[in-house]
Amino acid sequence: MSYDQIADLPLVVDDVTFERRERDTSSGFTRATTVITLSGDGETGRGEDVTYDTPEHDPATWDTLDLALAGEYTLDSFSDTLADADLFPDPPDREVFENYRRWGFESAALDLALAQADTTLGAALGRAVDPVRFVVSTRLSEAESDAPPSTDRVHRLLDAYPGTEFKLDPTPDWTDAVIDDLAATGAVRTLDFKGHYQGTEVDTPPDPALYERLLDAFPEAVIEDPALTDETRPLFDGHEGRVAWDAPIHGIDDVEALPFEPDWLNIKPSRFGSVESLLDTIDYCEEREMTMYGGGQFELDVGRRHLQLLAALFYPDAPNDVAPGGYNDPDPAAGLPTSPLELAVPDRGLTPE
Repeated sequence: MSYDQIADLPLVVDDVTFERRERDTSSGFTRATTVITLSGDGETGRGEDVTYDTPEHDPATWDTLDLALAGEYTLDSFSDTLADADLFPDPPDREVFENYRRWGFESAALDLALAQADTTLGAALGRAVDPVRFVVSTRLSEAESDAPPSTDRVHRLLDAYPGTEFKLDPTPDWTDAVIDDLAATGAVRTLDFKGHYQGTEVDTPPDPALYERLLDAFPEAVIEDPALTDETRPLFDGHEGRVAWDAPIHGIDDVEALPFEPDWLNIKPSRFGSVESLLDTIDYCEEREMTMYGGGQFELDVGRRHLQLLAALFYPDAPNDVAPGGYNDPDPAAGLPTSPLELAVPDRGLTPE
């Protein structure tokens, strides 16, 4: 198993520091994250906490944590320590945020352990770093906006970067004209129905008429996270091989609990929380020949590079939602890298210096 190949890496932690990041996004909100830096034995490792509750990234919030993480570990014993630690001063608004924050620490620990061992994840696992195919994820209208959806952003990106592929989030206000225009581009690879979110700004209730229209208009697109109800489930008869899952997946148990064995799975490391759960799930999917693709959480720093590296090692040819961060800016700049993405391979650790 993949995790067994790195679980016993020695890890020395002397200190932990936190740095806030912030950026406006193309989805109409200001994203905040925290870069977690573990240092020890003359090396550093970094991870990124992608919790969506902005106040959780305030420096004063981090100052209230009582974390005693200094010591000598293996990567696995450090993970056990995190499992028992209080990583939030108070329980977060959403339980999954516990995983998001833990992944920030776990990925920093993996980065540090690899650096201290003078190796890389690819070398430790015996895997090559291949160029990464990526798609650009965007919404056609802002979550809190009354403006009708527009395909303008898709066309601006296609004009600037011909050949760009997209992952889009359909909403009930998509008109037939919008759907026909997008279908005509031939550039839509994934449609995220967001049928498994509750209590968020992107909740999208199931609409059988919209589901049927989209299935017909985009016959080759992967359909992510549909809500399967008595009204919508029959629409997917014969289309099960196009369905992918994301929000419900935090480990192998969640994959096994799906209504049918999937052909597609979105791998978002932060949802898994631990390196062990992530790698065990990847192994599980590979054994069953499920197609995986990487997914992101509007990372602003090192977390995005970690996603790209994992995609390069495990599923480089899939429609990975790991585009360089510049594609998430409200007005993407000229000169962005295009797909497939050639990664700078680190000499040690998870990311290049």
